[in-house]
Amino acid sequence: MQIAIVLYPGFTALDVVGPYEVLSRLPDAEVVFVAESPGLVTNDHGNLSIYAVEDLDNVPAPDIIVIGGGPGQMQQMADGKLHQWLRSVDRTTQWTMSVCTGSLILAAAGLLMGRRATTYWLALDQLADYGAIPTDERVVIDGKYAIGAGVSAGIDAALTLVGLIAGEHVAQAAQLIIEYDPHPPFSSGSAATAPNAVVEDVKKMLVGSV
Repeated sequence: MQIAIVLYPGFTALDVVGPYEVLSRLPDAEVVFVAESPGLVTNDHGNLSIYAVEDLDNVPAPDIIVIGGGPGQMQQMADGKLHQWLRSVDRTTQWTMSVCTGSLILAAAGLLMGRRATTYWLALDQLADYGAIPTDERVVIDGKYAIGAGVSAGIDAALTLVGLIAGEHVAQAAQLIIEYDPHPPFSSGSAATAPNAVVEDVKKMLVGSV
């Protein structure tokens, strides 16, 4: 089972590394990081790079694709090589997955028309501009589309996907292997639970990047 994880400049690291840690534990998984051009692709902070071993053209029929989000997503919204590849491989994928604002790229490529989807909380309303149906659920499964909300939700979405593909036992084993048992020190993991002052500060910090 080939799993293609898409990289582009300005991606958020956990959006792709979280799903990688989970999906790579599927039986017979072959994970490949892909980009428009092979080589190092640098994240949104400019201080971490992941090596894309293949360009898009050399991965024409993956079983699963994963695309994350990040500030660089805004440069990936116009139709071009990435959108063309996404539409092409989506015709034969078993699952098409996104994390955070990666769903906006799928939507802009025309893949989420009329489908329920989620994304980063500050960008949720943008999904409707591309014909998707926004929902604030942490993980959305609509047909073969597995959509995780912001950043850390990629782990949840990937575990959900492993359960659907290989069964709950395998998914639970993967969860135990990575010891994913979150007990965050604060209840500020969503805009619904975070203090208003924190929500407003984050909005100011992220102006223009989401």
